[in-house]
Amino acid sequence: QVQLVESGGGLVHPGESLRLSCAASGFTFSTYTMNWYRQAPGKERELVASIKSGATSTNFADSVRGRFTISRDNAKNTVYLQMNSLKPEDTAVYYCNAHRRLLLGAVSDYWGQGTQVTVSS
Repeated sequence: QVQLVESGGGLVHPGESLRLSCAASGFTFSTYTMNWYRQAPGKERELVASIKSGATSTNFADSVRGRFTISRDNAKNTVYLQMNSLKPEDTAVYYCNAHRRLLLGAVSDYWGQGTQVTVSS
């Protein structure tokens, strides 16, 4: 049974930090690209950060580059999102996603249930 369980969300003030974690089970975590998405009320889900399976490459949305970092521990089947200098516009539900391209163009995608991050003074 595949599970992605996010944790670490909460309410913080602008300028503060949070660290999100996503614990994975039920699939070969080390072979998947891991992504963090977020969705704010009334907005589409957007890709925030991504890390390749070997942790050799990361990518970030322009809106968070320089403030957020993504990392993974393949031994613990866990991916992290360190969020610094948080802004009110970072308020959203944050989702963990595991993604892998399969043969013949197929893809494998798993999603967590999401964790709420609220940045407010």
